Amino acid sequence: MEPPVSTTLVVVGDEASQAIRSLERFPNVQAASLADASDDEVVRWSAGSNAPYVVHDHDPLGHVAAAWVEFFDDQSTFGVLELEIERALDAAGRREMNVPDYYVVLHPEDLPVTWKHWWLGVLAAESPTRVIPWPAADASLAGLLRRLPTGRAWPEVGSWLPRVPMSVPDRVGLPGSDA
Repeated sequence: MEPPVSTTLVVVGDEASQAIRSLERFPNVQAASLADASDDEVVRWSAGSNAPYVVHDHDPLGHVAAAWVEFFDDQSTFGVLELEIERALDAAGRREMNVPDYYVVLHPEDLPVTWKHWWLGVLAAESPTRVIPWPAADASLAGLLRRLPTGRAWPEVGSWLPRVPMSVPDRVGLPGSDA
C-alpha cells in the first residue's frame, strides 16, 4: 500500500484523545482516535484520506517503544526488543506500517524518564524536527498544523531501527554515542 499523500501526525500522551477531538471540526483535518486499531487498518484509513492533515493516536512503532522502555527499565528481555524490531521492519517492508510525518508528544515534562528518552532521544535523534514536544492538548494544536517545522524526513526504518537496542537512555543523541 502506498504511503498517504496527507501530512500525518501521531499524537501521544495521556491527553491524546482530547487533542485529536480538538481538531475534528477543521475541514482540512481528518482526525480520529485509532489507538486500538491494527497497523493495517490505520494505513488503509490514512491512505483513504483526501485531507491535507491526518491526525491520530496509533503509534506504528508503539510495540518497539514499549519493548525498548521495558528492556531499559529491567521489565523485559533483549529478545523481546529484537522481536518487536523485526516485526516492525517486516511490516514496513510489506508497506503495512508507515512512520508518521510527525510525532506530537503531549506534556513531555510529565513522562516517565525512560519514555522521555524514547520520544526526545531515540526518535528525535533520527529526525529532530519530526518529534514535537507540545505543552497542551487543547485547540492550540490547530496552530501547530499551520506552522509545522520543516526538516529532513524520517530515514527508512531499516537504516535506523536495528540500532535502537544500542540507544541507551541518558546517552542517546549525545556526541560520541552510537545513536
